[in-house]
Amino acid sequence: MQGSDIFVTSNPLGVYIEGTISGTPKPGTVMQIKAATEPSLGLFTWEVFNADSDGDQRLIAILLEDKLQGKTYSDAYVTGSHGYLYIPIAGEQFNMLVAATGTGTGDTQAIGALYIVEDATGLLIATTGTPESEPFICLETQTDVVAAGTLTRVMFTGY
Repeated sequence: MQGSDIFVTSNPLGVYIEGTISGTPKPGTVMQIKAATEPSLGLFTWEVFNADSDGDQRLIAILLEDKLQGKTYSDAYVTGSHGYLYIPIAGEQFNMLVAATGTGTGDTQAIGALYIVEDATGLLIATTGTPESEPFICLETQTDVVAAGTLTRVMFTGY
């Protein structure tokens, strides 16, 4: 992790959005619009990435910390709360939650490793199989990644 925010890139050029959060995700999680849920006051409801499988190609929307209420990257949202998200452009850097694969703890991940988004958690995991999308690349060595996610510096690839 670099710094104390989800953003590492200064002067980001992507799109900021707001919405209602479903579930209890932490900042640094990839989110998606909750299907078949009408917007309230013009704001869509967002849930953790929930595709057909890990690595499916979808819009990448990163959950940010709620700084307006004094929250940090380690504070989870609660269902129904107002949330802040960001849609990145290629080359931007973030501290994202990267989860362990296989045994669940102790994974080592190297600079340059590609990540896919894990279905049903919205966390990043090391690429496995033949995914549709590998949207992030690792920018720091991690020697003890845990199942719940370790904040790791990554770059959005745009793919």
